[in-house]
Formats: sequence, structure tokens, C-alpha cells
Amino acid sequence: MLPAMSLSDQMRSLAAEAKCASRAVAQMSTADKNRALLAMADALEQATPALIAANAKDMETGRSLGLSAAMLDRLKLDEQRIQSMAQGLRDVAALPDPVGRMLDERIRPNGLRLQKVAVPIGVIVIIYESRPNVTADAASLCFKTGNATILRGGKEALHSNRLIAETMVTAGRAAVTGFPEHAIQVVPTPDREAIPALLGLTQYVDLCIPRGGESLIRAVTDCSKVPVIKHYKGVCHVFVDREADLEMATSIIFNAKCQRPSTCNAAETLLVDWPIAAEFLPKAAAKLWEKNVELRVDTPVRTVLAMKATPPEGKLVNAKPEDWSTEYNDYILNVKVVDGVADAIAHITRYGSAHSDAIVTRNESTARQFLNEVDSATVYWNASTRFTDGGEYGMGAEIGISTDKLGARGPMGLDELCTYKWLGMGTGQIRG
Repeated sequence: MLPAMSLSDQMRSLAAEAKCASRAVAQMSTADKNRALLAMADALEQATPALIAANAKDMETGRSLGLSAAMLDRLKLDEQRIQSMAQGLRDVAALPDPVGRMLDERIRPNGLRLQKVAVPIGVIVIIYESRPNVTADAASLCFKTGNATILRGGKEALHSNRLIAETMVTAGRAAVTGFPEHAIQVVPTPDREAIPALLGLTQYVDLCIPRGGESLIRAVTDCSKVPVIKHYKGVCHVFVDREADLEMATSIIFNAKCQRPSTCNAAETLLVDWPIAAEFLPKAAAKLWEKNVELRVDTPVRTVLAMKATPPEGKLVNAKPEDWSTEYNDYILNVKVVDGVADAIAHITRYGSAHSDAIVTRNESTARQFLNEVDSATVYWNASTRFTDGGEYGMGAEIGISTDKLGARGPMGLDELCTYKWLGMGTGQIRG
């Protein structure tokens, strides 16, 4: 009887198979990739009873681990969510294939023709928590762009993730001759040591994209020897300038905070220009208190609201220094009075996370200063931060949102899952 493979050997085998598959999937035609994706979508819908049964085991695991109600909701699969997963695959199939796209072309004086062409990255490891739908989303995006993917979800979702991947691979093999079955793989163990073992295999793995909380992303970054696209947290701001339309500003901050506060593009801090503070703050607070938002405020804000508003019990508290850099993902909002756009930019530069920040103003010059000087992945003028999303940007699905400056930045769709290479075509040129 052969001895059991060590964890290190398991990860090496997994990564080596993915590397081999990446070369095959990179050569697939757009028609074959789309045919496989559509077959996968149909197969997921047909597997609905089995997926719900597998997910029930994960839900039981989640409850035994003491997951919160919000985390259990993220973990749950039902018929509607499975249909949404399937539709996501169909949406990816309908998107233009970026592989092979000409990015640049030039002819040198010696006649050498150079072309810059989009190509797959290779093997991409996705590390994520709870949501089984990420398995289908990430795998489909990587597959469409000719990449092999290794998926490592949380132990609470292992049964769901395995079955989703198996269903997709089985459907792909049935739909396309020569389908590379190792193009989509799930790490088969919940052992935490699998992550550093996998991310040390630089000869096989090209990129890691972690999706989850700040602690997960920092842990992955600290142990990885391969490049990591990061998004530590979303400390997003809305600045209401002295020349803002106050009705518009109220609507924008309410949407940015309350439409879905658990997302990384939800606002965590409202900055208010001092000349309009006395008029605007009571209006904004009244609207936010409709959703029982807790306001964590500086002294000027507290003074205004104490005189001109009636806060619900416990919903107006003094901000602590650490609050300004905190991502709440909840109905909690920091509020501060600032002195003009330069002061707002300085606050965002000090406390922000380079994710998404917005200004509300009628003054184009002020807006342009904000847009130019705030160094975030997305900066808005008279719009909610909640638009930082692949679907809202017309990208279809997204694999994540990057706050890095090198490589992908902001919502990552198909284009961001490609790199490029230069093709040189000559007629015998040699360098003198």
C-alpha cells in the first residue's frame, strides 16, 4: 500500500496539473469556451437538488462553528441563488473574449513590426470565505480568459464548493472535446497549511487573488511567494462641499451608507464643509436615522446636532481616533466637519484605503481638484460610492476589487485577468 501523500505533495500535484491545464485552456477557441460555459450553466441548474443537499451539510458546519446570521446567509444556497450563479455563467459567455486583443502595434524604422497582445496570466489561485457562488463566478471568469484556477474556499463551504466545481468540469467535458479537466480545481482540504504550501509554488502558480476580510488578505499576503492582488478594506468617504446641492448630497450619502452597508464600497465616513454644516447635518442625520444608523461624530457635528436634531437613543456618539480608519460593514457612519476641499483631501489621504471616495458639489473646479488629488481606485463627482462594482461598470461579473496600484486597480473583470506579450515580426532584421 502506497503511503498517503503529504500536504506539500498534494498541493504540488494540484498546482502542476493546473499549470498543464492552463496551457490547454489558453489555446481554446472563444466558441469552445462559450459552449462550455453555457453547458456549465445548464448543469448547475439541473444539479439544484444535489447542490442544496450539499449546502445543507455546510450550513450545519457553519452553525457548529458559530457563524453569525450574516455569514450563514452568505453561505446559504437556494434555488434562486443557484439560478443566479447559472445566469452569471451565461453573462460571462456573452462578454467579448479579451484574449488575443491587440493592445498596441508599431513598426520601427528598420521595418520590424511589434504587436502588444492580450494573453492569459496562467494559473490563478482564488482564496475566499463563505460564499459558494464565488466558486462559479471566479472559475467562469478565469476560464473565459484562458486561465486555470485553483479555488480555496472556507472549510464551512467545502461540500458546496466541491460539487459546484465538479458539476462545471463534468459539463465542460461533455460539451467540448479535449476539455482540460484540471482547469478548474478546488483545494480538497480545509487545512490552513495548504495555503502557504500552495502559494510557495512559484514555478506553477502565477497569481493569487484573496477575497474576504482584512485579516484573511493580510495573512495570505504575508505567506505568499507569488504576486497577490490586494484589497485590504474599503474605508470610503463622501465629502459634501460648501457648493453642493444638499438634497442630492442627502440622497447620495443615504445610498452610499444604507443601500447595502456590508459591502466594501459602502461609505464609512461623511465629511461636511463647515459653511453648510448647520443646514446640512440635521437633514442628513434625520434621513440616516430612518435606518437607525449610528453616527460617530467629532465635536462640531455633535454641537450642531445637539442643537438642531433629536438623536435616537445611542445613535449619536463621540468618534474615537481609530474610528476614522475603520471599515464597519454595518449601519455605522463617521461624520466630521472639514474646512474646504483641501482639508477633506488631507483627511482621506490620512485615513482612507484607496478604494472609493466621492465629492458632492456644483463647482467644477473644486470637483476637478478632488478627482485629481484623491488617490483612490475610483473617485466620484456627484455619485454614490456604491457604483464601484464590475456589473455597474458594464464588465459583467467581477473577480474582486483591487486597491493596488500595479496591475489591476478597481473592479476586476475579464480584461484585468489578462496580461500581455509582445510579438515581433521581421524580415531578417539584426541589431547593429
